[in-house]
Amino acid sequence: MSDASDLVRYELRGEVAILGLNRPDKRNAISDRFVEAIAEAVARATREAEAGVIHGHGKHFCAGLDLSEHSQKPLFEAVLGSRRWHSAFDSIERGRIPFVSAISGAAVGGGFELAASTHIRVAEEGAFFALPEGQRGIFVGGGGSVRIARLIGPARMGDMMLTGRSVSATEMERWGGVSYVVEPGKALERGIEIAARMAQNAEFTNYAVINALPRIADMSSEDGLFAESMVASLATMTPEAQERLRDFLEKRAEKVKAPDA
Repeated sequence: MSDASDLVRYELRGEVAILGLNRPDKRNAISDRFVEAIAEAVARATREAEAGVIHGHGKHFCAGLDLSEHSQKPLFEAVLGSRRWHSAFDSIERGRIPFVSAISGAAVGGGFELAASTHIRVAEEGAFFALPEGQRGIFVGGGGSVRIARLIGPARMGDMMLTGRSVSATEMERWGGVSYVVEPGKALERGIEIAARMAQNAEFTNYAVINALPRIADMSSEDGLFAESMVASLATMTPEAQERLRDFLEKRAEKVKAPDA
C-alpha cells in the first residue's frame, strides 16, 4: 500500500482502486488540502484502475466541511473554494471510471455531498446522513444542491437542511440516496465486491452510463431519446462489444439469472 497523500490512502487491488479518507481524528472533515488530496487520488485511480471505492478510516465516512477553516475565508475565496469542490467531485461523478462510496458512521454535510458524487452508495446499518447547514448559518457548497437534490428530491433535502434531522441508512435507502444497506463493518467489503464487478464491464459502456445517463436526464424526452440512439449505436460498434455479443450468441457467456438463482 502507498499513500497518495497523508490525507487519502491509496491502494490498487486488481482493477479496483481503494481510496481511504485518512483524517479520523477530525471524523474525516474536509479542508481545502483534503479536497486537493481527493482530486489527486481520483486522478490516479482514473489512470490505473477500472473502478474505485471511497471509504473513511476510523468510525466515520466523512463529517463534512472543516468549519474552522471555512469560517475564516474572505467572500471571493469562499466562492473559489466551493468551485474547487465542484471540480474535484465532478471528476468522480463524470470521470472515466465508476466509483462506490462505502459509508460507515457519519456522512454529514460535505461528506454526503462527496458520497452523492459517487455512482453507488453502500451504507452500514449504523450509518447516518445529515445536512446541518441551516443550524450553522451556511449553505451546501460541494454540489449538494444539485447531486443530493436529484437523488432524494429537493423537498426531502430541504427538510434535512431546515430541521437538521439525521436520517438512518435504511430510511435513506427508501429515499433513493443509498443503493445498498449492509451489516456493520461490511460496507468496504461490499463496496469492493461491487467495484470489482463493475470493472469487468465494457469500458465504453461504463463511460456512457457515467456520462450519458445524467445528461440525458437533463434533456427533454425527445432530445434524450435521440441521444440514447446515438450512444447505443456507438456502444454496439466498439470491438469489445462485438466480441462480447459473439460470446453470448455462441453460448460462451452466462445468461442473466433471477436474483435468488
